[in-house]
Amino acid sequence: MKAPHGAVPAVHPALKLALELGPLLVFFVANARANLFVATGAFMVATLVALAASWVLTRRLPVMPLVSGAVVLVFGGLTLALQNELFIKLKPTIVNLLFAGSLFGGLAFGRPLLAIVFDQAFSLTHEGWTKLTWRWAWFFVFLAVVNEVVWRTQTTDFWVAFKVWGIMPVTMIFAMAQAPLLQRYSAGDAAAE
Repeated sequence: MKAPHGAVPAVHPALKLALELGPLLVFFVANARANLFVATGAFMVATLVALAASWVLTRRLPVMPLVSGAVVLVFGGLTLALQNELFIKLKPTIVNLLFAGSLFGGLAFGRPLLAIVFDQAFSLTHEGWTKLTWRWAWFFVFLAVVNEVVWRTQTTDFWVAFKVWGIMPVTMIFAMAQAPLLQRYSAGDAAAE
C-alpha cells in the first residue's frame, strides 16, 4: 500500500527498531568476536546500511539517526585511521551533547524542537512540547556524562556492553516515563476541554 503523495510511508515498528538498534548490536557482536577496531568498521557499515534502508522505505532520513550516523562515520573513520579508541568512545558524548545543545538552543528561542521531530507521533500543546523538550535535553546531558564516566573508568569491553545493554534500556525507561506528560498535555485533550 502506497502512502499518499507527500506523506511518509509507515514503517512497521519492529523494522524501525531493527534499523535503529541493528548497528549497535553489530558493534557489540563484532567487538565480542574480534576487537574494537573491527567493531568500529562493522558499526560504520551497519549504520550506512540502516540509513540506506530507512531512505528506501520512507524516502526521508530522520534527523537524529542522520546526525548520529554522520558522527559515527567521522569518529569511526578517525578511530580506524589513527588506530585510537578515543574517537569512537567520544562519539556518544558528542552526539548526546549535540542533541542537548540543539534542544536547549531551540528552547532559548522559544521553539521546542521536539515538536518538529515528533510532530507526526504526538500532538501536544506548546507547554507540553516545551516541558518534554527540557526533559530530553537534560537527559541527553545525563547520557553524555554517563558515557564519559564509563569509558574513562571501565574496560573497553565493559563500555561496549554498557552502550548496548545499559544505555538502551535506560533510554527506553526514560521515554516510557514521559507517558504521563504526553497524556496530560495532549493537544486533543486540550481541544476537548
